[in-house]
Amino acid sequence: MFDKLFEAQQKAGEVKQRLDNITVTGAAEGGKITVTANGNKVIQSVVIDEVFLKDADKDELEELLVVAVNKALTQADNVSQSEMAAMTKDMFGGMGGLFGK
Repeated sequence: MFDKLFEAQQKAGEVKQRLDNITVTGAAEGGKITVTANGNKVIQSVVIDEVFLKDADKDELEELLVVAVNKALTQADNVSQSEMAAMTKDMFGGMGGLFGK
């Protein structure tokens, strides 16, 4: 049983490493603000269109930045859930005999 738990920890570490290498993007106002994150929900970059930045007011900029960040984090969350679901399926498939049979 402890071997299976150790294996689960190793697989979780592998998933985390894979998620570090997956990039997701959230954009607002037709790409005038773009936020890039990795699958572990870490923001990697924020890009703001220079022309938009010159004309935008503070409130508009802050509001659209929140929209773009939330879109990127939602995508990262979806990717993370998919990766974890696949790992869980693999683990429970391999532990079928552990819980009775």
